[in-house]
Amino acid sequence: MTNSVRKVAAAAVTAVLGAALAGCGGGAGAPDTGREARMGTPAASASASASGSASASASGSPAASPQAGAPAKPPTMAPGPNGLTPVFERAEQQTDKTVALTFDADMTSDQGPRAADGEHFDNPALISALRTLKVPSTIFMTGRWAEEYPDQAKSIGTDPNFEIANHSYSHHAFKSPCYGLPALDAAAARADVDRAFAAFRQAGAVNTVPYFRFPGGCYDDQALRALSTAKVTAVQWDVVSGDAFAKDPGAVAEQVLAGVKPGSVVVMHCTRSAAPVTEEAIQRIVPELRKRGYRFVKVSELIGK
Repeated sequence: MTNSVRKVAAAAVTAVLGAALAGCGGGAGAPDTGREARMGTPAASASASASGSASASASGSPAASPQAGAPAKPPTMAPGPNGLTPVFERAEQQTDKTVALTFDADMTSDQGPRAADGEHFDNPALISALRTLKVPSTIFMTGRWAEEYPDQAKSIGTDPNFEIANHSYSHHAFKSPCYGLPALDAAAARADVDRAFAAFRQAGAVNTVPYFRFPGGCYDDQALRALSTAKVTAVQWDVVSGDAFAKDPGAVAEQVLAGVKPGSVVVMHCTRSAAPVTEEAIQRIVPELRKRGYRFVKVSELIGK
């Protein structure tokens, strides 16, 4: 396990991280108290991340390949040992002060009735703020979110400021236990990823990239093996924003500012009901990081370094 992963694993024992990842699961069930599930970086999979550090062009299956109009062949990582899906957590470079802000657009497959009753799983103000601030960003979107908000998915997915990555279709777990999320077997997990990419295409999003984020951040070698034929790079993070269920945007901003280092990947949320202060926190984070000399990039730029 790398030093950066050890540091973030230590921070993971805080209640803030537990709330963040539980929030990613829609608050279903009790959080998994295991360190590996919290971080989604089990020791058995660390070697897959390390050996997959070299970049390669995305050959991708049809489901994972970007459509016409998207950047040609977004960079992916080479497979890990025994062909396991590679895992990217942070760009291991110390001189170029770049940082990737990522936003999980969460919606589980069974939350349609809640949306019909008026619960907002989208966050147009956040997307507008990122555009106004000119912050390139990667949105990890569930297929169910794209189906619920097709106009927004298309708007995000045709804006060169953004790239859409896969956060599964149903937001069910790819490893169990994982914050009370229903678990998928290997065949269902692979199909779930394809179904999400299909939802993006159906919405008209073209700036899609062959990257995948596990719901709750939970994975193991079995999950990496199940996705190996999808030709995606799994993307984790090294900075947890703590924005899920947060009420104080200043605290979220301070947590991000304290954790960012060159090459960092920050995990945040694009879900009003579960992360209501994210847009306000961004208004504080972006100018301060720019003042410190940081440049905002999409995940694809970090992986391509």
